[in-house]
Amino acid sequence: MLLWLTEYLSQYIGGFSVFQYLTLRTMVSVITALAVSLMIGPSMIAWLGRSQIGQQVRDDGPTSHFSKAGTPTMGGALILVIILITTLLWGDLSNRYIWLILAVTLAFGAIGWVDDYLKISRKNSDGLAGRWKYFWQSVFALAAVLYLYQVADVPAQTALYVPFFKSVAIPLGIWFVLLGYLMIVGMSNAVNLTDGLDGLAILPAVMVGAALGLIAYVTGNVEFSNYLQIPYIAGAGELAVFCGALIGAGLGFLWFNTYPAQIFMGDVGALALGAALGLLAIIVRHEIVLLIMGGLFVLETASVIIQVISFRLTGRRVFRMAPIHHHFELKGWPEPRVIVRFWIITLVLVTIGLSTLKLR
Repeated sequence: MLLWLTEYLSQYIGGFSVFQYLTLRTMVSVITALAVSLMIGPSMIAWLGRSQIGQQVRDDGPTSHFSKAGTPTMGGALILVIILITTLLWGDLSNRYIWLILAVTLAFGAIGWVDDYLKISRKNSDGLAGRWKYFWQSVFALAAVLYLYQVADVPAQTALYVPFFKSVAIPLGIWFVLLGYLMIVGMSNAVNLTDGLDGLAILPAVMVGAALGLIAYVTGNVEFSNYLQIPYIAGAGELAVFCGALIGAGLGFLWFNTYPAQIFMGDVGALALGAALGLLAIIVRHEIVLLIMGGLFVLETASVIIQVISFRLTGRRVFRMAPIHHHFELKGWPEPRVIVRFWIITLVLVTIGLSTLKLR
């Protein structure tokens, strides 16, 4: 919205033309989202507390978590609203990728909202039935990927690019739909599984989102994409504004979510952010790089799968508890130690992922 306004005003006051620069709008979106988060956060926490919208803790979880019962949850709704407002303010609303990423993010947020609401209303940790959660995730993910497949007008938009290689691009054809579906649904649930400790999921999501924003910017720029020998996707650069909003809103939320948390993200935030990261990677054609940068999310998901398979086949557990962050808690690691060390791991993985832009 403000992009159109500044474009109009630039006819009369030349200084407004600076807002046509994508880099500036991205930085302003970070500041806008962060500022709004810090201003609204305390009021929202107080309202959620008065409304008794509190966290429901698993009975079989670590005993140290029992004290967290009743902490305001569904704070992810704040993240999504701020991302929506900021992106609409500073994004190019004629860009189809902007509308697609917003639609998918809000759709998965709606699934998480229903899940959180049922947990609170039933006063236990059982929310939306798994089959219905996966059904609606599948519906929205397939709709998004089928749209991308239909509007793809160059082979680069549906090929699988392998990092560290200059010219390895595997044409996927209709298999692009399956890959996209797995990325969106998989990342959505992976971030949700990671969201079990104070601030554990949100900062890695911000770091990965920032890296994908940079990738989106260079992917949408003809000169940078040619120089780095990565696929050029027209219009993808505008997603940097969305990523800027995600960074600002995520950091603003972390201000209140850091240990000991004043508010929890809930499924409404975790499912939406994971789906957004998955869709971003699909649009900019860096799915494998996302799996590297989001290695923490992959590890958390893998630990659950390994635990379930091992217990069903042998009756034994590989980890003391899954997801794996609980395993380290039960080994005696204080919660802040688990969180910060996992943040460090993510920072290293994001650095490795970004290095693939040049090491080809």
